[in-house]
Amino acid sequence: MTDEVEIVTDDAQDDRDDGKNGPAASGITEPGKLMRIAVMLRELQEEVRRASPDEAGRGRLRQLHERALHELCDVLSPDLQEELAALVMPFDEGTPSESEILIGQAQLVGWLEGLFQGIQVTLFNQQMQARQQFEQMRQRGLPPGIGPQQQQPGPGEHSTGQYL
Repeated sequence: MTDEVEIVTDDAQDDRDDGKNGPAASGITEPGKLMRIAVMLRELQEEVRRASPDEAGRGRLRQLHERALHELCDVLSPDLQEELAALVMPFDEGTPSESEILIGQAQLVGWLEGLFQGIQVTLFNQQMQARQQFEQMRQRGLPPGIGPQQQQPGPGEHSTGQYL
């Protein structure tokens, strides 16, 4: 999970082109919307587990599921849209059964959780790389043999001693 995932704003999406996968590859244009959809889907899944919906309720859940997929595709880059389409199967025609609703919701929620974990791993890796780069730059700025705690007083300066 070392894919580069970038969260881009609407303004930056048009200007961005990394040369590898085209503009906005692996990008998420609206992270807030993505989170709202994910929370809604999780709540729907829990509600279906608590109460058995009747045929009309299952029909409504199907509509919500399909609408959520459409809304997700609006905020995902083309490569993430393709991945989502390949992994999350649409419902067959007609009213889905309760188990089909649960499986469909679980697929979608699981994919979203994997996406969020991938983003977290990517951000953590980026932070670690930035920290390493900072440490390298800091080390280059000091004379050899003198660490940050071992700096000697310069000419005309005197040591202030230790304080207890």
